[in-house]
Amino acid sequence: MKKKILISTGGSGGHVIPAISLYEHLENKFEIFLSTDKRGTKFINKNIYKYKLIEIPRITKNIFKLPYYIYFLLISFFKSYFFLKNNNIELLISTGGYMSLPLCIASKILNIKIILFEPNMVIGRSNKFFIKFSKKIICYSNNIINFPQKYKNKIFVTAPLLRKKIYDQKKNSEKKINNPFKILIIGGSQGAEFLDNEISKTLCEIFNLHKISLVQQITNNERKILIKKKYNQLGIQNEIFSFDEEIFRKYHEIDFAITRSGASTISELIFFNIPFLAIPLPKSKDNHQFYNAKNFYDQNFCWLINQFDYKSDYLKELIDNIIQNPQNYFEKKNNMINYSYQNTWNNINQSLLDLINEN
Repeated sequence: MKKKILISTGGSGGHVIPAISLYEHLENKFEIFLSTDKRGTKFINKNIYKYKLIEIPRITKNIFKLPYYIYFLLISFFKSYFFLKNNNIELLISTGGYMSLPLCIASKILNIKIILFEPNMVIGRSNKFFIKFSKKIICYSNNIINFPQKYKNKIFVTAPLLRKKIYDQKKNSEKKINNPFKILIIGGSQGAEFLDNEISKTLCEIFNLHKISLVQQITNNERKILIKKKYNQLGIQNEIFSFDEEIFRKYHEIDFAITRSGASTISELIFFNIPFLAIPLPKSKDNHQFYNAKNFYDQNFCWLINQFDYKSDYLKELIDNIIQNPQNYFEKKNNMINYSYQNTWNNINQSLLDLINEN
């Protein structure tokens, strides 16, 4: 009989996309269940992945709302408890976030083994709390910031988890720059108003200096119309989209990316050898997006600037330097190629199977 495993996720694409990758890696060897909250459902293709909806209330600091939060948290806990028990779940893999609270607590009470997943360079608060109860925590590095030293032996390092269909795509490995210079602007699953407004304005100014074409994520429909109109008036080749779980199919065409620093997004850019400028989300919990980007900035994969320090002249000079003198650009691309060559579906699949069977 196959071992029964629940993968819990929810919230943003940064939690859900790795959960789907885990699902794909394990589904042939184990009986896999998937749970999410309402926010997470928009990142899951329900025709492919069956999931249990367990709505988890978002943590509140408003003391007047605290009784309601506790009430709904108890309801979520009992739903989690009975789902785990009725389906004879033997292992919980939690992708973190506040969504994990009731399922991890219920798993602890039911004596179900727990494996955590932390793709960021700063351990999440939920994962930090539950690490003492877990068997292992899947990470992309041994040097996770704020990680409790006494639990370092629980870290299981793997190459970044990517969806199976990504491995079938052509990589951008050519030692040349397209004309026009093709730029991807992507804000992760949530999009980014700063990228929509400030970066778009600068890109229009850059078009006066260099031929560029743009593939840009904009999640607000009103802004999509306005920005596309502006690009069309200037004659800039452009493709505007909202969240697209298959945007990776265009990565082989891209020369350069401007992005936030969610772990899933930058993992995909590195896998496809696309040097990028990281502008981390300033309000990310514990500034984890900055440290995600800094990890790769220190390895000379990307450029990095804080949003508060950004000036349009910086981006103009950067793109001008890449096009006029691309030596540093190609160094970054080569570093990505060397980093990613062992990130194959079979390598990660085997390491994950070994981890599950060991626990």
